[in-house]
Amino acid sequence: MYFRVTKNHINAIKAANPYLILSTVTAFVIGLYYALIQSPPDYIQGDSMRIMYIHVPSAWFALMCYTILAGSSVLWFITRNPTFNLVARSIAQIGMMFTVLSLVTGSIWGKPTWGVWWVWDARLTSMLLLFFLYLAYIFLWQAIANKDIASKISAALAIIGFINIPIIKFSVDWWNTLHQPPSISKLSAPSIDVSMMLPLSIMTLASLLFLITVFFIRFRIEVLDNKILRVGDEI
Repeated sequence: MYFRVTKNHINAIKAANPYLILSTVTAFVIGLYYALIQSPPDYIQGDSMRIMYIHVPSAWFALMCYTILAGSSVLWFITRNPTFNLVARSIAQIGMMFTVLSLVTGSIWGKPTWGVWWVWDARLTSMLLLFFLYLAYIFLWQAIANKDIASKISAALAIIGFINIPIIKFSVDWWNTLHQPPSISKLSAPSIDVSMMLPLSIMTLASLLFLITVFFIRFRIEVLDNKILRVGDEI
């Protein structure tokens, strides 16, 4: 089914924005309160562990955004529906922002934990590669004047680059790295106390709401800029 963006879709997105922004701000205020005040310090890392509440959701959504980017690129190749291009372009800068935030907070966390700001650890190196993949995708769109060619090259890059996602996810299992193994996303029960799981869950929800809010704003801008808006409700 060929999906067409209509004025009704754009108006619905515009109408939802104030509620999304309010929900995002509220979730961050509550999450930061629990993260900085209510949650206890780690018995080994102390208060430096609190940066986890920003670092972990940022890393998760950096990977999720690239998965959406690659998936949208595959769908564009199959259908040639320009909407999937707009989805990919709208999510790319958000994913790069989450990747940068993950790298920066990881380095800040690593200094008191490992004694250094950066090591060429498998997880850190593959995350740095993810940043360059996002950067290359965005640069290709801006550098190539012919948008049909830009669509093909950038979509191909996004799809090929997806191989880095499982490398990031399983790097701590495949190689001996300084980065700690999974504490939450593992088959056995999470090895994190509920007093830390609660603020992490709230901060994850806040980050998700932020992602959705910014994505809707960027998508609306992309649609208007590319003038593919149609009148009506056809799908």
